[in-house]
Amino acid sequence: MELDSLIESAAASGASDLHLEPGMPAAMRIRGVLRVAGEPIAPRALTEFARGLIGEEQWPVFVERRSFDMSRTIRGVRCRINIFQTARGTGLAIRLLSAFQATVEKLNLHPDLKKLVKNTHGLILVSGPTGCGKSSTMAALIQEINLTDTRHIITVESPIEYTFRSRRAFIRQREVGRDTPSFEQALLDALREDPDVLMVGEMREPETMRLTLSASETGHLVLATVHSSTCAEAIQRVASAFPAEIQSAVCSQLADCLVAVVSQRLRFREDLNIRVPECEILMATHAVKNFIRTREFFKIISALETGADHGMWSFQRYAKWLDSRTNFFVPGQNSELPDSEPVDDAPATTALPPLMIAPKAERKTASPNPPRISDTKDVHRIEIEPDETGFGKILKQP
Repeated sequence: MELDSLIESAAASGASDLHLEPGMPAAMRIRGVLRVAGEPIAPRALTEFARGLIGEEQWPVFVERRSFDMSRTIRGVRCRINIFQTARGTGLAIRLLSAFQATVEKLNLHPDLKKLVKNTHGLILVSGPTGCGKSSTMAALIQEINLTDTRHIITVESPIEYTFRSRRAFIRQREVGRDTPSFEQALLDALREDPDVLMVGEMREPETMRLTLSASETGHLVLATVHSSTCAEAIQRVASAFPAEIQSAVCSQLADCLVAVVSQRLRFREDLNIRVPECEILMATHAVKNFIRTREFFKIISALETGADHGMWSFQRYAKWLDSRTNFFVPGQNSELPDSEPVDDAPATTALPPLMIAPKAERKTASPNPPRISDTKDVHRIEIEPDETGFGKILKQP
């Protein structure tokens, strides 16, 4: 059994994740439930899968680090792949991303989220546990800017999950490990690259958080993700990541730049046979900013529950809105094509790939019978399809 066949089977089953472990059958997470089926996979086969994905040039990096992150389009499915060493051998954890371009409507999110990206500066945090759809929500917010405004957007991700075609906005995507050595370096570079919007894939280290806060204070709109279960916990987690002696200064900085916090979790709808995001939305009102400055995070919960007039949503109120909603987008029931194109799927390299602009006539369609993963040759190329709307028209003006 080949890796592309396993991914194709997982996608056909509606799985969100595929787990491969030597000597064990493949495990799929379908609607949040892990299901194991099939024959055990030989350790040698998984090692060959991993080596074909990583490539001979980067294989020594995996051997040294014992883990490797990448994104790849396989059998038409965009995948985020983590390859790691376990007690049994080489294992793979594969996240299957949506086949359609993420938008607020297609993710069944509340339309109020579109208002957040109308701000020209500040910080928007998207929080939630692992696998709750934070990356999809971030992609939907970026796509909303792309379709409505002429802004320069730079994304820093590890790895790139959703790819974008420039519509009205001008979008650059950088992958940590391939296009930049770290989140910190990419954020330092971005401040010299004239961005209007920055998207930080994940804030893990205090230095990344510090640079993200600084960027949001210098006239940029910054979108970032953080792991937490509620909006109040997201703010508290950012503050507690710093040493105690500077937490007061960090909280003041966070209060000054914060626009909103979106915390989400997935809720399965049996009537639709899909999972939809259930959100908690905290707006940075004067009262909320004051609670952040004084580090009274427990008071944020009551402010959120009573802040409906300011555009805030508690989980309970959002759930009632979902129950009353009738027009849901269900994947597979629409014939429209995805609004994204796969970009450079090559393994991480130290050299920067050249940027090439390919006209429509030269673009190639995917073969109905793609080659095996181990035989696929990657091309260092990022294609941006020219568009006669928005940014393209501005460039043509005398």
